[in-house]
Amino acid sequence: MEYNELFARTELLIGREAMRSVVASRVILFGVGGVGSWCAEGLIRSGIMHLTLVDSDRVALANINRQLPATTATIGELKVEVIKRRLLEINPHAEITVLAQIYSAETAASFHLDQYDYIIDAIDSFAHKMHLLLTGSRTKATIFSSMGAALKMDTRQIRVAEFWNVRGCKLASALRRQMRKGEKPQKHIQCVYSEELLENRGEEALENADEQGSFRKARTNGTLVQVTAIFGFTLSGLVIEDIVKN
Repeated sequence: MEYNELFARTELLIGREAMRSVVASRVILFGVGGVGSWCAEGLIRSGIMHLTLVDSDRVALANINRQLPATTATIGELKVEVIKRRLLEINPHAEITVLAQIYSAETAASFHLDQYDYIIDAIDSFAHKMHLLLTGSRTKATIFSSMGAALKMDTRQIRVAEFWNVRGCKLASALRRQMRKGEKPQKHIQCVYSEELLENRGEEALENADEQGSFRKARTNGTLVQVTAIFGFTLSGLVIEDIVKN
């Protein structure tokens, strides 16, 4: 099985030189849940060969409705390990590094962000997300970020905009409000977002939900795979588009 055979259709579209750039690019992805897991698949199926996945969570039953690694057979396994197995089945030539760790202010230096061409943020934690965006903006890497994908159903409302131009997203607004009080990103950051904001209608469903191993949020909101997957695939598309343009 030749690498060139796997991605012949991609090279046909973007050209040989761009394909070489895709192969050479180094990408680190933070968070492989409802958004990040699909982003990882999109990257590998597009020909990315050097991918680092960062996430400390294990698969839980409540992940099955929206996350690529979650099946009834993978409950309790580390998400990054499940995804790595799948991605290597897609492209056994890929170099996939998995780090079952949490990104935070305390651990940031250990990720050596300067080694990457692209940093992708699909983190749920507000504080960790903000720190990653600020820290990543001080590197040479291009950054793409997912804003909130919960409480949304209409995939037609999913958009891309520069961080300071995102509208109708409470997460983006909260991040900007906090950043205005101190440090601001030192480069443009393209974000995937949606202005749609629904309400939870069945909060009693959380009473027995198994979120083992997942990051405990202040509030858990409903999500759909159709939305989270499009967020993730859009992030992966932004990376490939940027490589082709440059």
